[in-house]
Amino acid sequence: MQALLPAIYPILRGNFNLSFAEVGLLTLVYQLTASILQPLIGFYTDKHPKPYSLPFAMVASLLGLVMLAFAPNYTGLLAGAAMLGLGSSIFHPESSRIARLASGGAHGLAQSLFQVGGNFGSALGPLVAAYFVLPRGQHGLAWIAIVAIGGVFIMTRLGQWYKENGKARTNANKPRLLPAHITVVHVWRAMAVLVALIFSKYIYLASITNYYTFYLMHHFHLAIRNAQLCQFVFFAAVATGTVAGGPVGDRLGRKVVIWFSILGVLPFTLALPYVGLGTTIVLSVIIGVVLASAFPAIVVYAQELIPGRTGLISGMFFGLIFGVGGIAAAILGGLADSHGIDFVYHLCSFLPLVGLLTIFLPNTKILK
Repeated sequence: MQALLPAIYPILRGNFNLSFAEVGLLTLVYQLTASILQPLIGFYTDKHPKPYSLPFAMVASLLGLVMLAFAPNYTGLLAGAAMLGLGSSIFHPESSRIARLASGGAHGLAQSLFQVGGNFGSALGPLVAAYFVLPRGQHGLAWIAIVAIGGVFIMTRLGQWYKENGKARTNANKPRLLPAHITVVHVWRAMAVLVALIFSKYIYLASITNYYTFYLMHHFHLAIRNAQLCQFVFFAAVATGTVAGGPVGDRLGRKVVIWFSILGVLPFTLALPYVGLGTTIVLSVIIGVVLASAFPAIVVYAQELIPGRTGLISGMFFGLIFGVGGIAAAILGGLADSHGIDFVYHLCSFLPLVGLLTIFLPNTKILK
């Protein structure tokens, strides 16, 4: 549902005569709404779990879709984007905790499986937009609300499971010891590095999520539907990378995955602005797989650094990616208006260099 917002940007831009900056502001409103609230909700639910917040989050997303479908003006679009952000901010901290509770100790695998649902939905967004919304126009979004109604029923049942297990408070706050060589200074320095890595990763992803279709349409003269299909290929690659990142981190250590996924993608991002259409699609797949593998490893790594704060950590990092993505989308939209869409991809290609900071992360592989 949330992936439909960037997927229908070409439709909204045509209907409302939006500039790239206004497209970026839509993303900013959606993602700031999510980013500001998620850490606060996570902090609160660490002490006061709210199992039935999940269906409420689905209702908020449903209302956001309907508002976007029937928005009469740009203000209506901003309100619908904000409602989608509210649904996301409520959903992620508590659902991430449920994934950890159900993991059986394979925390990286559980985080990957949880996140790949979102990635798979992101991959479906352009397809749904291309084959369902585009033929029906903006109002076609309202039909997707049926998905949200189904989600309300599923989340209600999952909330019942969560409540009946009676483990929400005890497992979430179960004390765990850090290795002796990791001090408080190491923890906060590592958290600062992780935040910098998130900035690098999600500013680059913002350029793909929000402007990749425009880049393909401008640079290679693709039709909207063909550009959306290419974006689907990228999102599918992101889903694949997300699945791989968690279990590989369980086996080899989170730091290894973070090294590989951030810095390892640099040669491909540097090459992407200079190649033809076929190679662009191939590089986008490689970038999506490699870059996406980082986030499950980063989240679980942070949860291991600060034990007993699963909701806070999940809310903070999910909130951070929405906030970074929203601010980046607005800034990149302004740059695209003033310097051209090609300039955005030349500039963003250097962002994976931030991956060099991974050298300052302590090794937490021995944590149990």
